[in-house]
Amino acid sequence: MTFDPALFFDALFSWPFFEGAVVTVVLTILSHAVGIALGLCLAVASGARSRTLRAFVVFYVWLFRGAPVLLLLLFVWNALPQLIPAFRQNWFTPFLAALLALGLNETAYQSEIIRAALLSVPAGQRDAAAALGLSRFKAFWLVVAPQALRVALPPTVNEFITLLKTTSLASVISLQELLAVTTRATSVSFRYTEYYAVALVYYLAIVSVLMLVQARVERRLGTAGPARLHHA
Repeated sequence: MTFDPALFFDALFSWPFFEGAVVTVVLTILSHAVGIALGLCLAVASGARSRTLRAFVVFYVWLFRGAPVLLLLLFVWNALPQLIPAFRQNWFTPFLAALLALGLNETAYQSEIIRAALLSVPAGQRDAAAALGLSRFKAFWLVVAPQALRVALPPTVNEFITLLKTTSLASVISLQELLAVTTRATSVSFRYTEYYAVALVYYLAIVSVLMLVQARVERRLGTAGPARLHHA
């Protein structure tokens, strides 16, 4: 069976594949936003005076970095409704289940990225801010955070790209993202080459755009591109 260019281009510009790509991108953006927001809280809490709070951060990072993403997705979609009746309602969709699982998982990795970035800022910067009369809150947002951002940006974008590809696992809970649409098309037609090629083109296009954005932002911030923090 030879490659059919007509079938490839027809699928490439079809609505189901485009919709699946949109679901993938939206899920990635929202999950990463959750990861950054909660990760910042955990990163700050990791330096708290409370031993209990620091222990919670260590436990959280250990748990979600150790648990496979596929297992988290299955647990949230299948087991969580058995534990909490509220999740048995119709509002709890595969998209929300994937967002919850991926967001919690991403929080663990993003907290480590942010924590490392915060530790990279010399303590003298905080002392200088205090000498100028800035409160700890203002010193953090005006002095520490901008410098940490330069360090955290490259691994954060790399993490976003990794998350984009990880969303393909959400097909196991019936979320109609890009890979699920591809699998459904191949199961009906058995034309694997053309449909897999379409999915590959979409993933490569999205990642390429992200890499271009990353390069442009890095040039503006003057980042040197520190070693990336990456997970499988």
